[in-house]
Amino acid sequence: MKYAKLGNTGLEVSRICCGCMSFGNETPGIHDWSLPEEEARPVIQHAVENGITFFDTANAYSMGTSEEILGRALKDFANRDEVVIATKCYFPMRRGRNARGLSRKSIMAELDSSLRRLGTDYIDLYQIHRWDDRTPIEETLRALHDAVESGKVRYVGASSMYAWQFSKALYTSEMRGWNKFVSMQNHYNLLQREEEREMMPLCLDQGVGVIPWSPLARGRLTRDWNETTKRSESDVHLNNRYSGGRDKEIVDQVHAMADQRGIGRAQVALAWMLSKPFVTSPIIGPSKIEHLDQAIAAVGIQLTDEEIARLEEPYTPRAGGSF
Repeated sequence: MKYAKLGNTGLEVSRICCGCMSFGNETPGIHDWSLPEEEARPVIQHAVENGITFFDTANAYSMGTSEEILGRALKDFANRDEVVIATKCYFPMRRGRNARGLSRKSIMAELDSSLRRLGTDYIDLYQIHRWDDRTPIEETLRALHDAVESGKVRYVGASSMYAWQFSKALYTSEMRGWNKFVSMQNHYNLLQREEEREMMPLCLDQGVGVIPWSPLARGRLTRDWNETTKRSESDVHLNNRYSGGRDKEIVDQVHAMADQRGIGRAQVALAWMLSKPFVTSPIIGPSKIEHLDQAIAAVGIQLTDEEIARLEEPYTPRAGGSF
């Protein structure tokens, strides 16, 4: 495993982040492909034993059970001070008018709940899961600043928003002397590169670490075009996000390059992403140990400029946001 600083911070993370959305109790119609605890624990243990120190979850993943499973596993398999735990808040976890969003009341309540479920005294990277149009950004940023000052949070990050929103948040924090976002968790892969237009240059300019979600396009880049899985059959977003333009050509190119090199398809897609100077650590969502092994192997692969150009050439622009 290789490691890198998260943006301009002193925080060092593994070049592969273990995403934990695939761990948790089944949520019918949403996460009915999630791994129960007895199946998730060996995957987490394997990640730790192979040098992965960065784990990302969220309060809303399987209604909190992802955090619970991760917390118990890391307590058994890792030294708390040697791993980086990231989680998120925004989506509702309970009933009530203040259950959703990024008000001070909601952030403080969800932070304490995440700490309890994770079984830890602090969260290394606390992220807002989405932008909240109903709450002034100043209120959200001040609450996050106070969370850091309290010692319950070490760093704060953001996820999936427009570049103008992220820029507004960064300069507001700087103007007020508050702790700034140090990371951006956004949607980025070979089939979805719209973030290269504004968000990635902004992060590179501002020294913000980028930890993309869905780097394998929900597995689309690793499978034959018409092949399905339990998750893909119930994933309402898969066809909406990855079925247009020249996507099949890109998938076919990944497969051809993997065959030429004698490596896995996931290794090709992740090696392409790791070649980007703005990417710190792609978040993979393993449901099998072999998924981790493929991702770890990708860290040592360097694609040529010609190979990168071949993978990128068929891309066509997407309409709308990439959230």
